[in-house]
Amino acid sequence: MASPRIEINLERIGHNVRMLDALYGAKGIKVIGVTKGVCGDPAIVETLLKNGIETLADSRVSNLKNMREAGIKAQFMLLRAPLISEVETVVKYADISLNSELLTIKILSKYAIAQKKSHKVILMIELGDLREGIMPIDVTEIVTQIVKLEGIELVGIGTNLACFGGIKPDEGNMSQLSAIAGELEEAFGLSLQFISGGGSTNYNWFSKTKNVKRVNNLRIGESIYLGCEPLHRTIIPKLFTDAFKLIGEVIEIKTKPSLPYGEVGQNAFGEIPVFEDQGLMRRAILGIGLQDVTVSGLIPYLDIDILGASSDHLILNVKQTILKIGDEVSFHLNYGALLSAMTSPYVTKQYDESIECK
Repeated sequence: MASPRIEINLERIGHNVRMLDALYGAKGIKVIGVTKGVCGDPAIVETLLKNGIETLADSRVSNLKNMREAGIKAQFMLLRAPLISEVETVVKYADISLNSELLTIKILSKYAIAQKKSHKVILMIELGDLREGIMPIDVTEIVTQIVKLEGIELVGIGTNLACFGGIKPDEGNMSQLSAIAGELEEAFGLSLQFISGGGSTNYNWFSKTKNVKRVNNLRIGESIYLGCEPLHRTIIPKLFTDAFKLIGEVIEIKTKPSLPYGEVGQNAFGEIPVFEDQGLMRRAILGIGLQDVTVSGLIPYLDIDILGASSDHLILNVKQTILKIGDEVSFHLNYGALLSAMTSPYVTKQYDESIECK
């Protein structure tokens, strides 16, 4: 089999979608499937749609374009605010986009009119995490101008939390988002379709709250693919955490000193590494490296330690594990490692509904 590769269990992904759809649906929240972590991969995307997802969201217009051209039938959402340089293609390939700049929305209007389309907009509100979003005090003034624009339909408001500042979704910020939605509907005669409270990070708030108020939408990626919530990486009950597995092949195995010898300078990435002298060590090298995956996000299934990596070598302390040249070593991935491995053209993607993930 090809190596390095990522083995993708489509059935386990589908199971996670069904469980999350039922979980959040019990309190009236609809799940949008975020595809950026899997680069809009058609096989995975089709699995999402077959198991209940209706809207697909990605931060890259190129991924939306590729999904449309692959014949994927869904509503498409652009997660990241459009670049001015790509607005024309955003209108062409995205049904909805998340926005926080009036200028960008005005340019979306221009291209929507030119393409004879109605482009839907979700206005992002800043609620403390300090990534994207307009300040709550400015919402009314900005919406006053948005509703006048031709070719633009304001269909919702949303917020982003725990991605930059680590601010958790809680009763306070979810209540504030709900209140803003109510105020806008009353002031402008709107009926907002999306009150989007965030994403996988909302799980703990959702689990504890007795009233989700107006929040009716979450943009979910990590929980679907890895079966956990991102704040503490707690496993969500009844979800699979092993739908993805990264495989690398042993290209060298030798007993060597644990402490490099000679004059120390910078390594290939401009760092001065520090090592502990542990005596002789049974070490293996795999044919995979930083050009393939974010190594810090890998967790070996075997009782071995990752010592470090260069661009295309992964160095392991195999301890008592017996390995030989040509053997394969498997790893669990966190979200950052999944994103990088799925993005790398050097990592083969293998799809199977019967892989025994262990």
